[in-house]
Amino acid sequence: MRDVPTVLLVRHGRSLANAGNILAGRSPGVDLDDTGRDQARALALRLVDIALAAVVSSPMQRCLQTAEPLLADRVAASPLGTKPQKMDIVVDERLTECDYGDWTGSKLAALSKDPLWKVVQAHPSGVRFPGGEAMLDMQHRAVSAVRERDAAIGREHGADALWVAVSHGDVIKSVVADALGVHLDEFQRIVVDPASVTVIRYTSLRPFVLRVNDRGSLFDLRAPAKKRRRRARSDSDAVVGGGTA
Repeated sequence: MRDVPTVLLVRHGRSLANAGNILAGRSPGVDLDDTGRDQARALALRLVDIALAAVVSSPMQRCLQTAEPLLADRVAASPLGTKPQKMDIVVDERLTECDYGDWTGSKLAALSKDPLWKVVQAHPSGVRFPGGEAMLDMQHRAVSAVRERDAAIGREHGADALWVAVSHGDVIKSVVADALGVHLDEFQRIVVDPASVTVIRYTSLRPFVLRVNDRGSLFDLRAPAKKRRRRARSDSDAVVGGGTA
């Protein structure tokens, strides 16, 4: 049984910059390409039968375009006796892309020849992009955003709440690294593809990483049927032996 909310971290669909092997960063007006729009629609179909408490997004256009199909025909949860309201995207600036500074808008092939590239690969915790953001700062703001909003959604919508956060590859990888207890210097081992879903459940003691870079069915994430619990168990307890699922 689920006892705390669950966040579905969604990377935006493929963008025109992705297709052109360009580091978009915070460049304005970067749209999804045709493949990315198809990915966003397919993601919405994967989530169509899952009740969502909130859809939160980075302010970047490619993320908003990925989030929009998720809201089709959805209504927000509402207190008993009140009329449900149309669900809107909630924008959280802390989920925005890393500020790559002078690297923004450059071809990845050219950036790979920059001496800083090797540092980004091997020691990202020591990187501050020229004219931009430190990767450690990116991780701190993103993890804070996810954890704080997750707690607020739990208070408002209850333990079975599921919510979506649409963000960017490096941002999501940094959140996963934190949840796994892995140093940021190892986060390049994590893969987060366009339109993939990564699922984390935060408990009072530890996070549980349920899925990473997932593109399959999400049916089993639906809220479980209410059952009487046979015994009390901490929300933070891992199942000895791995469980039955």
